[in-house]
Amino acid sequence: MTPENQTLTPEVKARIDKLVKDNKILVFMKGNKLMPQCGFSNNVVQILSVLGVPFETVDVLADFEIRQGIKEYSNWPTIPQVYINGEFVGGSDIMIELYQSGELQEMVEVALAS
Repeated sequence: MTPENQTLTPEVKARIDKLVKDNKILVFMKGNKLMPQCGFSNNVVQILSVLGVPFETVDVLADFEIRQGIKEYSNWPTIPQVYINGEFVGGSDIMIELYQSGELQEMVEVALAS
């Protein structure tokens, strides 16, 4: 990886670490939970809203460093990205699968109980 492609500076990594650590359920997405700016981000917001759990969002469109850095941080190329209890869970498709299987409900219950 060439240096100009490397956007996950120690400062950006520290900011992401803090966001992930400080929020039990966190979504890095385009837009926010009130106004998702893409269909995939909207899918994730809808799923978490249906579960009725508290969650926070980070609008990657408003922060270029986070938008690029999060992809390196998780080693996942797309947005949205969901973190539960500090662990990277996945994007829209994975969230849909976990929701349909019932696993997501268990994951959020465990996270919120801890």
